Amino acid sequence: MKQVEVAVIGGGLAGMVAAIALARGGRSVALIAAPHNKADRRTTALMDQSIRFLERLALWDRIAPATAPLTTMQIIDGTSRLLRAPTVAFRSSEIGLEAFGYNIPNAVLLDVLSEGVRAEGNITLIETTASSLELRENGVGVSLEGGDSVGAAFVVGADGRNSMVRETAGIKVKTWSYPQSAMVLNFAHSLPHQNISTEFHTESGPFTQVPLPGNRSSLVWVQKPEVAAANAEKSLEDLGRLIEERMQSMLGKVTVEDNVQVWPLSGMTAHRFGKGRVALIGEAAHVFPPIGAQGLNLSLRDILTLTEILGSRADQPIAGSAGDSFDRKRRTDILSRTASVDLLNRSLLSDFLPIQMLRAAGLHVLSAIPPLRNIVMREGIEPGGAFRGFPSMLREKLRR
Repeated sequence: MKQVEVAVIGGGLAGMVAAIALARGGRSVALIAAPHNKADRRTTALMDQSIRFLERLALWDRIAPATAPLTTMQIIDGTSRLLRAPTVAFRSSEIGLEAFGYNIPNAVLLDVLSEGVRAEGNITLIETTASSLELRENGVGVSLEGGDSVGAAFVVGADGRNSMVRETAGIKVKTWSYPQSAMVLNFAHSLPHQNISTEFHTESGPFTQVPLPGNRSSLVWVQKPEVAAANAEKSLEDLGRLIEERMQSMLGKVTVEDNVQVWPLSGMTAHRFGKGRVALIGEAAHVFPPIGAQGLNLSLRDILTLTEILGSRADQPIAGSAGDSFDRKRRTDILSRTASVDLLNRSLLSDFLPIQMLRAAGLHVLSAIPPLRNIVMREGIEPGGAFRGFPSMLREKLRR
C-alpha cells in the first residue's frame, strides 16, 4: 500500500489545482483520477484573486496567452417589463485593476494543469478510479479499481456532484432545480468586443457574453428548457442570427461555432464541507447556475483555505480535525455566494411586481453611487476584500 499525506480524489480542474497547491506546500500527494479524453470547449472566467493564486503556483504564464481580459462588465435589462433597470457598467479601472479577471478556454486550463501535475515531484498520479474509502481515526484507506490501495492522513473529495467521498463521510446534501436550461457555446463576431462582457437580464434568465481572444466570445444563455431544446436544433446560421438579434447587433454579424451544448440548471449544497480527515471542494461541495462567474472561483477559494490549513505547518502531521476546521472557514463564503446567485436568478424569473421593483432599484443605486459600486466590484473578485480595505479607502478620501 502506497502511503501519502493527502489523497485528492477527482482529476477535474479543482482536483488538479488542489493537488498542485498542496504539493507545493510541502505535502506528499496522490491524485487519484481515471484519465478523461473528452474535449471541453467551454470557457471559465477567473477573477483577479484566482489569477493571483495561479501566479503563485507558477501556472499563469503558460495560461495567459490564450486568455482575454475582462476590463468592463455591464448589465443590460433585456426584459420587456414595465419596470426596467438602467444599464450598469462596472469598470476595473475604477478599483485600480487592469482587468477584473480573464476568460480562459477550459481545454487550455486542463492542458496546463495536467502538465503541472506530471512535473510536480510531490505528486503521485494514479490514473484509475477510487472504488471505496475507509475512514479511520488515524488516517484514510483508499481502495482502487483493480485491487490496489493508498493510505493517507487526509482525503480531498474533488469527485463532483455525485461524490463517493461525500457519501462515504455520511455528509448529506440539499438539492434543488430551476425551470431553466443553459445553452453554452462560442461564437465569432465582426465587431471587436473591446474586452467588455455584457450580461442581458431577460425574463428567462441571464444571457451572458464573455470575451475570448480576437473577435470571439463565449456565451451562456439561460432559457426555458423547451426553448433551449428548440434553439439547439436550429442550424448554426439561424442560431447566429437569433443571437445577433438578442444582442442588438452590438458585436455585428455573429457566427456560431460547432459544439453547442445545453445543460439543465440545478443547485446543490453539502450540509458540511469538511469532517474529520475529509474536505470537499468544487462540485462535491457546491453546485449552482453559471451566473456571475462564481463556480471555479469559489472552488479555488476552497483550495486556498485548504492550503492554509494543511500547508501552513507542512512539517507537522495533519490533525484529525482538519476537515472540521475547513468546514468552519468555508461555510460563510459558500452559503452567501450560493444564496446571492439563487436570489438573482429567481428575481429574474419572478412576475411579482415588488421583486421587480427591488431588482430595478438595486441596479439604479449601483449606477448612481460610485463608492457602493466599488464595494460591490471588490466583493465580486475577493470576498471580504472591500471591507478589509474600507478604512484605508476612507482615509484616502479624507486626505483628499
